[in-house]
Amino acid sequence: MTSNSLRLGIFFLLGTFAVAAQEKKSLTLEEAIQLAVTQSTESKLADTKVATKEFEMQTVKNKQYPDLKISGQYQRLTNADVDFKLGGNSGGGSAPKVNQLMLGNATASVPLFAGFKIQNSIKASESLLEAEQFHAKDTKEQLALETVKLYVSLYKAQESEKLIQENIKRAEQRVKDFKAMEQNGLIARNDLLKAQLQVSNYQIALEEARKNSNILNFQLATLLKLPEATQITPNAALFAQKTEPSATSADISSRNDLNAIRAQQKAAEANVKIAKGNYYPSLSLMGGYVALDLQNVLTVTNAMNFGVGLSYDFTSLFKNSKEVKAAKSKAKEAEQSLDIMTDKAKVQMQNANENYLLAQKQNAVYQQAVEQANENYRIVKDKYDNGLADTNDLLDADVQQLQSKINEAYSKADIVQKQCEVLAASGKLTSSLTKN
Repeated sequence: MTSNSLRLGIFFLLGTFAVAAQEKKSLTLEEAIQLAVTQSTESKLADTKVATKEFEMQTVKNKQYPDLKISGQYQRLTNADVDFKLGGNSGGGSAPKVNQLMLGNATASVPLFAGFKIQNSIKASESLLEAEQFHAKDTKEQLALETVKLYVSLYKAQESEKLIQENIKRAEQRVKDFKAMEQNGLIARNDLLKAQLQVSNYQIALEEARKNSNILNFQLATLLKLPEATQITPNAALFAQKTEPSATSADISSRNDLNAIRAQQKAAEANVKIAKGNYYPSLSLMGGYVALDLQNVLTVTNAMNFGVGLSYDFTSLFKNSKEVKAAKSKAKEAEQSLDIMTDKAKVQMQNANENYLLAQKQNAVYQQAVEQANENYRIVKDKYDNGLADTNDLLDADVQQLQSKINEAYSKADIVQKQCEVLAASGKLTSSLTKN
């Protein structure tokens, strides 16, 4: 085997491995969104934040349960002097030898009343958990929309590749025909050069489309946590569906970002009640047990105790008013933020509806443009064959035909994207396109 044959064999072998490493994967839009909301790092982080809030809520709830503490001590004493103060004979006899002390203590306390702070703290933590859950849903909604945009853009890039490749085949055939005609003196060399230049322009456009396709494919695969070498193929049937103009919607009741702010507002209102709770005293039920042994001197067992504890901070009458005002101000902030976000959501909903209707109208125009461009090319080609049109007219008609096909493909993809943007603006994108 010659060295050239060996190099050629290695080249084909490496090429085979490279193709095998690039796994092709056909994905529907629903499957892509499902992967985004379950496998992406952003969605997992959102779920982790929800879990954190759940633990924080459980920590707050633990405050309503009794506190039970047990402690014990053993102390070694050195030459302790013992002086009995309670009766007995202090004059005669030697004092007992005391060199150790053992002490056991158990205490329990149950909060009976704390100015309703515990109950309101639980309500606040539950509302914050609810807000975090809505934040997680909103994060996944935005991930779904980002997936739609990448999916649609990838389809556009791949469709451009296909259409340009088809035109390159026809343009290359035209170059062959022009070469034969130029050799026979039927056309000027300049016409041949124009046809060759058009092929070069198409090839540049093809490389640009391939570059865009590779970038978008990598971005989508990374978002969906697929192997980087995966070659994703969007479902072309999705973009081939014919859609009729649909009625617009103004429903934003399912918007997760708005629901999150509403939950935060409830938490802020509960914090106002917590601040007001400092005006009240705290009352708790207490009980305990003590055991003591002072060597050779004193032993105490079964020393049970119980009672109630009352505490009140009189300075709260003067200091707490600022905390209440601050809590009320934060509640007002939440209310105003909700009003602002509601207005923005309404504007976004209106824009999404208008863009969707526009995309449908544009598609109808582009469909007509394809028919017009096809007919124009047929007429110009017929004129060219009969010497009634020049090469510039033919090449221009060819470019217009290609551009009209690309525009039509893009408009079909835009309808899908704009429809998904309407669903996202209403907060229903993931629920409409996923099983969960």
